[in-house]
Amino acid sequence: MTEQSKIPVPPQDEPAEVKGSLIERVVRNYDLVKLAPAPIPEELIPPAAKRRRYRRVDEVAEVEEVAPVAAPAPEPAAAPRARPEVVEPEVIVPAAAAPPTELVQSVAPVQFKGAVNPVNRQNLRDQGLIVPEGSVTALLEEFRIVKRQLLLNAGHLQQQGMGYAAQRVLICSPHPGEGKTFTAVNLALAIAAEKETEVLLVDADFAKPSVLSSLGLPGGKGLMDALSDPSIDVADCVQGTDVSGLWVLPAGNATTSDTEYLSSSRTRQVLDRLVEGAPHRFVIFDSPPALAASPAAELAKYVGQAVVVARADRTGQGSLEDAIRLLSGCPNIQLLLNAVHFSPSGRRFGSYYGYGG
Repeated sequence: MTEQSKIPVPPQDEPAEVKGSLIERVVRNYDLVKLAPAPIPEELIPPAAKRRRYRRVDEVAEVEEVAPVAAPAPEPAAAPRARPEVVEPEVIVPAAAAPPTELVQSVAPVQFKGAVNPVNRQNLRDQGLIVPEGSVTALLEEFRIVKRQLLLNAGHLQQQGMGYAAQRVLICSPHPGEGKTFTAVNLALAIAAEKETEVLLVDADFAKPSVLSSLGLPGGKGLMDALSDPSIDVADCVQGTDVSGLWVLPAGNATTSDTEYLSSSRTRQVLDRLVEGAPHRFVIFDSPPALAASPAAELAKYVGQAVVVARADRTGQGSLEDAIRLLSGCPNIQLLLNAVHFSPSGRRFGSYYGYGG
C-alpha cells in the first residue's frame, strides 16, 4: 500500500489564548490587524447623550426624565409713557411794512448853473439842421435811428462796467468838411427830445470851434480852460439853452498844447465831472478831424463809442481805415455815411407825417 502523508495537525499543547478560531489565527498569523481602520480620536467622538441609538423592534425605549425648564419670569410692566406736551405754535404778526424809500445816490448829481441862452432857430434852418419843435422831416427820422442805436449801446456798455465812459460818444471824421459838426449838432438836438435823457454837446475842436456859431450861442470859458487851470470847475463853464434837455460846453481858449492837456491825468477827472451822479446824461464830443489833428485820438480813450463820419462822395477807403486805426483807443467804433443821394432799400422818411389822406 502506498504510504500517504498526513496533514499536520496543530499541536494540542498550545495555550488556550493562542488557539482561537481559524479566522482569528489567520488574522494573527498574517498580521491582518494592520488593515483595520484608524481609531477615531476621542475628541471627535460625540457624547453619549447625543449619539443616536437604534433599537430593535421588540426593545422597549427607555424614557429619560428631563428636568422641567423653568418658565421665564414675566417682565415688569413698563411704566406708561408720558403724553407729549402739545405746544401751540406762536403766531408772529409781521409789523406793517415800511413804505419803500427811494435809493439815495452815493454822489449828488452835478448841476449846471450856467446862463440860459436862446438857440437861433433861423440859423438852424439856414444850415439844414434839425429845428426843435419843428415838423418831422426825413433828416429828423434819420437821426432818430442813429440816436436810438447809440443810446442802446450806451446801456450795454454800462452793464459791462465801463462806468462814465459809457455815457460819452465821440463824433469824428477823417478830414475837414465831411460833416462831423453837422452830425454832432443834429444828434444832440435829437437826443434832447428824449423824455428821460439830457445831452451835453462839447465843442472839442479847439483849433476851429464851430458848435457855438451853429447854434447861435455866445462864447465863453470852456473845456480847455478847465483842463489847463485846476481852479476852474468845468461844470461852471457849461451853458444852458432854451431847448429842453440841451446843454453846451464851449471849446475854451485856444492853445498849442491841447494834445498834452488831453493826455494828462486831469482829463479823466474833468470829463467824469460832467456826468458825475447823472446816469441819464449823454455827452457828445465834436472833435477835430482824426487825420488833421491829434486831439481826436486822445479823446477816443475816454469815450465808450466813436462815430466816424465819412462823406460818400469824398472820403477814400484808405483815409477811413487810417482814421479808424487812430481811434483804436475806443472799444466801439461805428461808421456814419454822409451826403448819400440814394437809398438801397428805397425808404423815404418824413413824407408819412405830411400825408393828409
